[in-house]
Amino acid sequence: MALKTRRPHLTRIPFSLYSDADLPEQEQKRIFRGSTWNFLCLDAELPDEGSYRTTFCGTTPVVVVRDGDGEIYAFENRCAHRGALIALEKSGKADNFQCVYHAWSYNRQGDLTGVAFEKGVKGQGGMPPGFCKEEHGPRKLRIAVFAGLVFGSFSEDVPDIEDYLGEEICQRIERVMHKPVEVIGRFTQALPNNWKLYVENVKDSYHASLLHLFFTTFELNRLSQKGGVIVDASGGHHASFSMIDASAEKDSSYQDQALRSDNDRYRLKDPSLLAGFTEYDDGVTLQILSVFPGFVLQQIQNCLAVRQVLPRGVDRTELNWTYFGYADDTPAQRAVRLKQSNLVGPAGFISMEDGAVGGFVQRGIAGASDKAAVVEMGGDHAGSSEGRATETSVRGFWKAYRHHMGA
Repeated sequence: MALKTRRPHLTRIPFSLYSDADLPEQEQKRIFRGSTWNFLCLDAELPDEGSYRTTFCGTTPVVVVRDGDGEIYAFENRCAHRGALIALEKSGKADNFQCVYHAWSYNRQGDLTGVAFEKGVKGQGGMPPGFCKEEHGPRKLRIAVFAGLVFGSFSEDVPDIEDYLGEEICQRIERVMHKPVEVIGRFTQALPNNWKLYVENVKDSYHASLLHLFFTTFELNRLSQKGGVIVDASGGHHASFSMIDASAEKDSSYQDQALRSDNDRYRLKDPSLLAGFTEYDDGVTLQILSVFPGFVLQQIQNCLAVRQVLPRGVDRTELNWTYFGYADDTPAQRAVRLKQSNLVGPAGFISMEDGAVGGFVQRGIAGASDKAAVVEMGGDHAGSSEGRATETSVRGFWKAYRHHMGA
């Protein structure tokens, strides 16, 4: 009876959405190549003229490069001739690009500029007289740079990046990306689950201090701490934040429920791991922010990183992590960031479980395609919340997903 007055399209998520073999291509077309902005790289990763990185929009390979005019351009990493990759390395510097297969050449804006033996050899062969290089070339992306983050889109209809993000999410990004940054580490993590399970996990403030024993044991993140959840109007973007209050009396709500994550038996052999420094005047010690469809910006203590979520099949996901610090970090501050990088990642003290729990769900739903997940913590709305014992931002993801998928 209660379901009739609620919004089941946000509170009941069919398990088939994580396992349907027909969905991935539809998602690539309507979401990743649709009217969305996809994170490509940091502006700082393209420091000079000719600097480039190879990356992805969903499953589509992309080259991102800074040209001589100082602007950033991006185009599909696919030769217009036979479809081979144009750029093979993850990064580098280039005056232009040449496909290794048949030596077709492209400039740094993705224009086809040269065809090997276009006129043939000794009067024989070659391309037909009407062949026009301007009519051939890989697809180009629109580029938006916001607060040092480089986004790309295949759509001409996607709103300007500030409108796409909304005012509150823009402010939360600028809070972290408020001055020049430097990359201090990167790695790629393979996840045994559908990409949407990981994005949900990022948005799920309810699980963080239940699944992650480290968070609660060392009081880095408890739902009883001061904080909140911001969800933009589209539902697709969110920011969850909390503040450590070292002077507050330890809350008993976890102990009262005999939760696994409330455990005082564990101690750090090297407590200096958590000995950070104050660098934000708002008191926020943890902020996790996401942009639909697959971008994450994190601040956990002094550990700063961006994450790029990439589908690799119905039950496989690639997660690219890029750690960064500020360009004006002191040596001591940089040492703290590097030490605290042990908090996250595949073997991170905090996020190690995130690499496994998506696989637990993927395996658990194998025979339940006609069933659905229950997403009712905090009600049935998909808006901002002062409390974090809620799934409001997960419902927001599905609100945006349904919009882009035309559901």
